[in-house]
Amino acid sequence: MNTLPFLKMHAQGNDFVILDGRKQSLPELDETLIIALTERRFGIGCDQLLVLLPDAECDAAMRIFNNDASEADNCGNGLRCIGALLLKQSGAQAASIRLRDRSVRVEEVAGGILAHMGKAQVTDFTEAHVDIDIGNKHRVFFEALEDFPDDCNIEIVSGQIADDAYVDIIERGTGRTPSCGSGACATAVAIWHQQDHQRPQHIHMPGGMVTVSGSSDDVRLEGPVSFVYKGEFSL
Repeated sequence: MNTLPFLKMHAQGNDFVILDGRKQSLPELDETLIIALTERRFGIGCDQLLVLLPDAECDAAMRIFNNDASEADNCGNGLRCIGALLLKQSGAQAASIRLRDRSVRVEEVAGGILAHMGKAQVTDFTEAHVDIDIGNKHRVFFEALEDFPDDCNIEIVSGQIADDAYVDIIERGTGRTPSCGSGACATAVAIWHQQDHQRPQHIHMPGGMVTVSGSSDDVRLEGPVSFVYKGEFSL
């Protein structure tokens, strides 16, 4: 029987199945196999499948698949998990990861793993929400006055105390998740836009807290990650 080695990791409850295709060939990742891997009752189970591939300039390229088999362009928590894996394997102080539209530097810090997420843009806003593009699209709601779109990730800010924000997450292609790294970044950028400052923000989500700092031109996401287990999936 053929088997597929995998690693399971999570960041604030946002969990991932990781396949490493840098030195071994992987089977065709069609919709059937992606759903089989990510389905919680009949497979391994995760919010996203992360696939590592070789890259000419970075330590690895990363592809991201939601558990409905759709592909995502960015994943802040996934980047931090992969960063922790690369740093553990290499013993280096920093690593670089290639996404579709950017490369991301990750490094180990006192608070866990820090990812330099790059630039985030405010693309639209109303009194109720702010739209953010950080390689993937987010709509951050401050008031429940509008319907939720189904073509982007949703962050719902339920409370703010000073520089602490409390947020619920609905990820496109996955649904409700305990946390979302790029969503935490989008929330901080939306707060910066609303309040006209760029102070570090502590983003509290159901799965835990992360810190977002820097600026909208250089968003930095910091928090702990966890190795859960490794195994082999029967094909």
